[in-house]
Amino acid sequence: MVTVAFIIAFFFAMNIGGSGAAATMGAAYGSGTLSNKRIALFICAVAIFLGSLSGGEVVKTIGSGIVPTSILQTDLVVIVLAAATISLFAANMLGIPLSTSEITVGAVVGAGIAYQSLYVSKLMWIVSFWIITPFAAFFLAFFISKWIKGKTLKQNKWVGLLLIIAGFFEAFSAGMNNVANAVGPLVGAGLLSVQHGIIFGGLFVALGALLLGSRVLETNGKKITTFSQLEGCIISGIGATLVIVSSLFGLPVPLTQITTSAIIGIGTTKSGFSIWQKQIVIQVLKVWIVSPIFSLAVSYSLIKLFLHSDIYTAIAIVSVCFATLGTISLKKTITEERRSFHEHGGGI
Repeated sequence: MVTVAFIIAFFFAMNIGGSGAAATMGAAYGSGTLSNKRIALFICAVAIFLGSLSGGEVVKTIGSGIVPTSILQTDLVVIVLAAATISLFAANMLGIPLSTSEITVGAVVGAGIAYQSLYVSKLMWIVSFWIITPFAAFFLAFFISKWIKGKTLKQNKWVGLLLIIAGFFEAFSAGMNNVANAVGPLVGAGLLSVQHGIIFGGLFVALGALLLGSRVLETNGKKITTFSQLEGCIISGIGATLVIVSSLFGLPVPLTQITTSAIIGIGTTKSGFSIWQKQIVIQVLKVWIVSPIFSLAVSYSLIKLFLHSDIYTAIAIVSVCFATLGTISLKKTITEERRSFHEHGGGI
């Protein structure tokens, strides 16, 4: 079981790298400064590993700050990591930038609920920063972009170099904050020391950035909005600053949300609030809301099924999920039928 825990944790770490790649190098790639996708991902991988070496405080929060370490046995760690991995892998296949912090905390909270043992005050503190930091990124990007709008600003090699440096530090911040999501449960269960956790976790997250980051990089860099090199510096600078400060206090924050919010802030300055009507923005916002709840439900269900042998609770939760999906599908069908009815001149 210990071997399985390590395999899942390192596979999860690779998926974190795949998801975090877009959040860190999306600005440099989207602005055209780094047109070669592989180079962008390589820089991301190096910075993430270096940043992971300073991520010990966040590892401690994930490992022991949300639920007591006494309940983090090996079999429970396997389920928590499996729930988080399923959520993140699905998002990577869809090319959606997902917050690994949200799904990891969601999975840990699911375990805490199953065992009725949860540090609620610490959890509320973490969730409050999930709300504050993306809003801060949006408004900072919006007002800074407003300030530079209309000014004569040239794109040159020095601005491009500054953008790459900013992207590097943002990737560094990802290493500080996100590596903990993969190895925190292992450290909490006593299977790995903090020092070894950040080294091995950092290596696998870096590997994931190289192998799995292409689709998400394309989403953040090209599909939301276009931006200049200087705007890219704003995006990466805001992301790096907010995440590094949060990491120093041991708070796992949603890097992808912070960066994507900054991109949307700049897009709003340039295109108005019509950018919020873009399908990709709507899709990303929906995933942000659903992902921690989905991860929590998966974690709770697996614990009830495999550790508590409570098949009835697991069936009830799965049934609710299917009922929710069915309701959404039915609503979509009714809406399409009404639209078709009116388009073809139906009515009394």
